[in-house]
Amino acid sequence: MAQKPLRLLACGDVEGKFDVLFNRVRAIQKKSGNFDLLLCVGNFFGSTPDAEWEEYKTGIKKAPIQTYVLGANNQETVKYFQDADGCELAENITYLGRKGVFTGSSGLQIVYLSGTESLTEPIPGYSFSPKDVSSLRTILCSTSQFKGVDILLTSPWPKYVGNFGNSSGEVDTKKCGSALVSSLATSLKPRYHFAALEKSYYERLPYRNHVVLQENAQHATRFIALANVGNPEKKKYLYAFSIIPMKLMDTAELVKQPPDVTENPYRKSGKEASIGKQIPIPEEDSACQFFFDLNEKQGRKRSSTGRDSKSPHSKQPRKPPQPPGPCWFCLASPEVEKHLVVNIGTHCYLALAKGGLSDDHVLILPIGHYQSVVELSAEVVEEVEKYKATLRRFFKNRGKRCVLFERNYKSHHLQLQVIPVPLSCCATDDIKDAFITQAQEQQLELLEIPEHSDIKQIAQPGAAYFYVELDTGEKLFHRIKKNFPLQFGREVLASEAILNIPNKSDWRQCQISKEEEEILARRFRKDFEPFDFTLDE
Repeated sequence: MAQKPLRLLACGDVEGKFDVLFNRVRAIQKKSGNFDLLLCVGNFFGSTPDAEWEEYKTGIKKAPIQTYVLGANNQETVKYFQDADGCELAENITYLGRKGVFTGSSGLQIVYLSGTESLTEPIPGYSFSPKDVSSLRTILCSTSQFKGVDILLTSPWPKYVGNFGNSSGEVDTKKCGSALVSSLATSLKPRYHFAALEKSYYERLPYRNHVVLQENAQHATRFIALANVGNPEKKKYLYAFSIIPMKLMDTAELVKQPPDVTENPYRKSGKEASIGKQIPIPEEDSACQFFFDLNEKQGRKRSSTGRDSKSPHSKQPRKPPQPPGPCWFCLASPEVEKHLVVNIGTHCYLALAKGGLSDDHVLILPIGHYQSVVELSAEVVEEVEKYKATLRRFFKNRGKRCVLFERNYKSHHLQLQVIPVPLSCCATDDIKDAFITQAQEQQLELLEIPEHSDIKQIAQPGAAYFYVELDTGEKLFHRIKKNFPLQFGREVLASEAILNIPNKSDWRQCQISKEEEEILARRFRKDFEPFDFTLDE
């Protein structure tokens, strides 16, 4: 059966004209049927009063379609985007975040980069830097299987995009736009690239991503710049298109070249500077076996107790990808609150949860940068399973059973939450029923999966999901398609049906002082020592 294309809308600068935009979307959907997503680039908020936005923020009005927007391009609108990792701004309106990758349940891959280019430090809150672009490129292009992405969203135009193409009108692409965005587009090879800010509509002729007769054929890129919403000149600000995710397409169909395809505008030609050389890809230290040092020092191989690593002839574990920026959970990162770390293995470590549901609520975390369980290498998975089994024994010895859950949604580093529940509180079936009941109440489909099944069998790398693992080995799985309550796992466990501490459902309400955290960490280390498998290796 042929894959049904997704129907998407892209929009230029909204500039606070929310009613104009959404009324237009309603009219289009009434005439042409519903679309799946609306993607907004450029300035979503404007200098107009907030009265119109308040109606959407408070729920008086609602966007007629799931809408994803980029962040601020100026200091004036930074206040609307409180969470750099993205957040829901209003019902059906979601801020994607400063930079990253959004993968839909269909497999559609959207890369986003908010803000305008800045080459000076410190970087303003509404800008991106060469490091931001380089980290996106590294995390996406590091595998040999990388072919490109479906959609790239930026606010600035890419500099030089008009080279070899049709006229870009009043916009001089040799002077306007961002060279960093050009570099990113060169590396990521998006099938569609949308931008705004210039108050102009420009649909460039498609360009090729390979050198004819020298490289295998690759898909073409279509760059579309959109005008501002409700502009008096009636320039196009909404663009409708259909797309089948790249990963679901036949290769021959994907690489078909449009009849009007041109040369790549960013390739070196004559006196033109080579855009791709403006941002060198950061070098990786070949000796960095277990984690990346996020300072600009060389990565170092670590051993949990100072033991030497195995013989030089043993197979080296596959290196995890570099994080896209400072990470709170990469053990080498200066952002890690190391006083919370209670045990370190070869590939993973244990840390007390900040604002935990209980004094012994812990996290299993990979030392290197992995986003989810699905992306872990074999040796890391093996040690995660060791920690899980050890923690079950540890808590059972203390009259408790443990519940594990992972939320791979709006998170950049795998955090496997391990929450102990006293045996006297409830049975395993009660915990299972509580998760299923609350999922149904929130219209979430929580599926039971076989006890010994592997999450990798049902979730692809990059896919958003939530899963719970009970002490019996049973698992409950939810594939996240649009929005998902970030505190869902905690809310269920804190409910009256289980721990009966509903006031602790939000970790921010449970924070204690650093001194108190240090006392709890010392106590956990001492209690856990008899069970510590790392001491035997």
